Amino acid sequence: MRKVFRLFAVIVLTAVMAVTTSSCKKENKVTLKVYNWGDYIGEDVIDAFEEEYGIDVIYDTFTSNEEMLVKIEKGGGSYDVLFPSDYMIEKMIKKNMLHKIDFNNIPNYKYIDEKFKNLDYDPNNEYSVPYMWGTLGIVYNTKKVTETVDSWNILWDEKYKKEIFMYDSQRDSLAVALKKLGFSLNTQNIEELEAAKQELMKQKPLVLSYVGDDVKNSMIMGTGALAVVYSGDAVFMKGENPNLEYVVPKEGSNFFVDAMVIPANSKHKKEAELFINFMCRTDIAVKNVEYIGYSTPHTAAKELLDTELKNDEDAYPGDEILKRCEMFHDLGDFVKEYDRVWTEIMAK
Repeated sequence: MRKVFRLFAVIVLTAVMAVTTSSCKKENKVTLKVYNWGDYIGEDVIDAFEEEYGIDVIYDTFTSNEEMLVKIEKGGGSYDVLFPSDYMIEKMIKKNMLHKIDFNNIPNYKYIDEKFKNLDYDPNNEYSVPYMWGTLGIVYNTKKVTETVDSWNILWDEKYKKEIFMYDSQRDSLAVALKKLGFSLNTQNIEELEAAKQELMKQKPLVLSYVGDDVKNSMIMGTGALAVVYSGDAVFMKGENPNLEYVVPKEGSNFFVDAMVIPANSKHKKEAELFINFMCRTDIAVKNVEYIGYSTPHTAAKELLDTELKNDEDAYPGDEILKRCEMFHDLGDFVKEYDRVWTEIMAK
């Protein structure tokens, strides 16, 4: 009986230890929270990271830099990795909202093209790792638009009334009007900003809708004639509808970089750096760029792309196009004027 009792006690103790160990492992298991743009990561990439490192990922999406900033400032989410754009990174650095990255933990950073380093928003390469880049331009349906498209002016042409899509984004839509008028898209001149407001108010009756990601399906289905879009979306749309073409207007436009950063309140900085390094691994970078359609700053990944995509000027524009473009910058307190102007346009 004693032997039976001892055996029973060992079995019970072993079971209790197993449950306790399992419970401890679950309690100690890291969950990484990632906040990215919608439709902006390759299929199964998150699953691959979770499987390889045994780290759970909670993945949320945002529709604008401003939406992301508001949520972070209000303490919502406690995220570990964010994917903001250049000017927003600049703003977040000024507000002490980001961790400096330990690049010893990002060995795959060596694959990032040098021309995407030391840019104005992070001049010393301390806070961010470039993810994707592109331009802002016009995608148009050649079945509906037979004339040459080379200027922002066409978005004010009465013949395309209710066939024009504009972005539901103050910086992007105001940039279109500012460049049309020959001004900087970072202007802090009230008169120039007011002139851009008047242009967008004149245009508003011609606009079918102010849109976000849904513009892709609308243009693919032939709903509109013209749309202001990012180049990566244009590359995707052209692949789905051969009647679509893309152009960066002669007046100039926006050249942007989206990058990965770690918010200052992240509880898992090392794991966040592990995730960023994983995203910079060549096979993963290829998966991302092939799925998303945006341009990669990853030199090795670009070399592995399909020749047609690699040579597509819409995805990888030459210097003559980029020379006409500007990056957005943080406007500081002057952003309140942009907020006011955009509110007045939308309220009309």
